[in-house]
Amino acid sequence: MKINVLVFPCGSQAAIEINNCLKESLRFEIFGASSVDDHGKHIYKNYIGDLPNISAHNFIQKLNEAINNDNIKYIIPTHDSVALYLMENRLHIGATIVASDLETAKVCRYKSMLYERFKKYDFNPITYNNIYDILTFPIFLKPDNGQGGNGTHIAYNKDELQYIITKFPNLLLCEYLPGQELTIDCFTDRKGNLRLVSPRTRERTLSGISVKSRLLEPSQEITNIAVQINKELSFRGYWFFQLKEDHSGKFKLMEVSTRFASSASLTFSKDINLPLLTLLDFEDLDIDILPNNYDVEMDRSFINRYHLGIDYERVYVDLDDTLILRNEYCNEQLLAFLYQCLRKKREMVLITKHISNVTDTLNKFKIHPGLFTDVIHIKPEEHKHLFISEDKKSIFIDNSFAERKKVKEIIGIPTFDLSNVECLLDWRG
Repeated sequence: MKINVLVFPCGSQAAIEINNCLKESLRFEIFGASSVDDHGKHIYKNYIGDLPNISAHNFIQKLNEAINNDNIKYIIPTHDSVALYLMENRLHIGATIVASDLETAKVCRYKSMLYERFKKYDFNPITYNNIYDILTFPIFLKPDNGQGGNGTHIAYNKDELQYIITKFPNLLLCEYLPGQELTIDCFTDRKGNLRLVSPRTRERTLSGISVKSRLLEPSQEITNIAVQINKELSFRGYWFFQLKEDHSGKFKLMEVSTRFASSASLTFSKDINLPLLTLLDFEDLDIDILPNNYDVEMDRSFINRYHLGIDYERVYVDLDDTLILRNEYCNEQLLAFLYQCLRKKREMVLITKHISNVTDTLNKFKIHPGLFTDVIHIKPEEHKHLFISEDKKSIFIDNSFAERKKVKEIIGIPTFDLSNVECLLDWRG
């Protein structure tokens, strides 16, 4: 039997990447839960959308109900505050929290505690308790428990500093770090052994998330910092920290987190599946990390996920310039949709005016004719709407606007051009 794992909250970028890493696992079945209506419902096949916020008085009660209903063994928190809250209440929760221990979660959540813990190390940034001690500008101000650059400010002189702290009095005062910023993804096993140190660049960010990044080989400086952090705190599984160069080019610590970083999916491209490795470690299994050896760069943008308010049992699809493009190659996105229909046991009817033998052409492009429930081969002068049966709920896919127009007007079923086949794809599995 598969082991059931709950990801909460499941709509963040990190949660989306965790789903990508685990959804095809033979050992684990993945569930997603959120307190708000978010992107998770378009991603997670097993979706729980009505959990209260962690601040609600009945959160633990409702969480335990979900745990019991779906036989959840593990919970993966995807936000630092959620990780800390779950660890604080772990004795009242009926599943194991996939996170580092409580003290480590606290230190990583509050930068004041983090910088106090590492004050004896030369990679700790300079911090100030009093504005009158500041002689060098600019100064960087940030929330004690912030993330993703939210609520941060730069003061270039004393007047700006005074204005910012008057408006936001609880910000930490830190030295300004002008150089290169890196995130270092790490993995520590249940015995405390640091098994992975994987730096990546943050070349372009959006809402605090790195959207352009490439993997680097860890330098001795970075490795030494990772070793010292791992020695001071008690990690288990994936974790990450961020460094930034000071004026002299020396790396200083910005933050440490016990959760999975959204752009840690870069390691997945080198055959290092950090969420899977972490779950296996929590199962008390010994693991090996054997990365592929090549350079990787990632660039991401917004993606679209759709939920269409239609139900259909049959798909009519054209061949020329629809399933096969320019008589040169297959439409991979449309093929992906057809195989999705196969999994969901929907009928697929190929309807075409193809001038050659249809079976020969399908074989030429390595499309098995058995994929289709039926093949309707009509003459060039005939209209496709005349061959569409109305005995089942259907949709029609064709590159020809004229054909789609007649089908929509006369048969009255939804029609799709190549540009919106994406709307039909269901990424929940």
